[in-house]
Amino acid sequence: MSQLNVSFEFFPPKTPKMQTKLWNSVEKLAPLQPDFVSVTYGAGGSTRERTHETVARIVKETNLPVAAHLTCVAATKNEVDDVLRDYWDAGVKHIVALRGDPPGGPGDPYIPHQGGYANAAELTQAALKIAPFEVSVGCYPEKHPDSPSEAADLDMLKRKIDAGATRAITQFFYDNTVYLRYIERVRKAGINIPIAPGIMPVTSFVGMRKMADTCGTTIPGRLVKLFQNLDDDPATRQLIAATVAAEQCLDLAEHGVTNFHFYTLNRDDLAFALCHMLGVRPKTQSSGQAA
Repeated sequence: MSQLNVSFEFFPPKTPKMQTKLWNSVEKLAPLQPDFVSVTYGAGGSTRERTHETVARIVKETNLPVAAHLTCVAATKNEVDDVLRDYWDAGVKHIVALRGDPPGGPGDPYIPHQGGYANAAELTQAALKIAPFEVSVGCYPEKHPDSPSEAADLDMLKRKIDAGATRAITQFFYDNTVYLRYIERVRKAGINIPIAPGIMPVTSFVGMRKMADTCGTTIPGRLVKLFQNLDDDPATRQLIAATVAAEQCLDLAEHGVTNFHFYTLNRDDLAFALCHMLGVRPKTQSSGQAA
């Protein structure tokens, strides 16, 4: 198996208890020396301060390369530019540039903020005018819900790359053939940047199904059957979730995938176990750990 690279996504905590849980996860995963860890940005910029605080703490107290998510939603260009400058000044050199979800929630039409950036391509371009950030962007193996076609989706990805993005992370998926066919289409379209599959272990089938419905992710019938009648049996659900995610990751690795992005949901257990199975082990006991 080729040398594999991993990255982890966290979300900013709302409470002291969640803060402790997040930091325990950072400390557990840090010795794996990921390419980077990212911190999400809530809908409508709702977590702006908490995202910045979390990112700044990771920069200050660890050796981890950190990426801050940023969206175009509910903010003017000047407001977004200020956030970008704040990140750069805080030592953040990597941005995950996203359009963001409609402020009204799933199902509402997306309308760019008056005076704001319209999409992730414009946001990428703006970030690179402010500072030489590394910019990652999202991509969608099953087509973005708002995109009229797969061709339009690929055109938007090209626009992001032309604006300066150097890597992409996919929306989560559970059917590997969907990802592999997407990569084939992307490469035929002349897009050659690294595209890491976004892996989301099933910590809650109900929650996962809700997210999948929102973003258009297909849930294979096999998965539905596996998690059937397990809503009140977390121990069994956890074992099956680990098995399913491991099978998915190992199959992708067999197909030549070398970059994996884990949506951790601020939990380290499954992400750490999956990395172990993929052969990604702590480099040393102290290297990269949080202080």
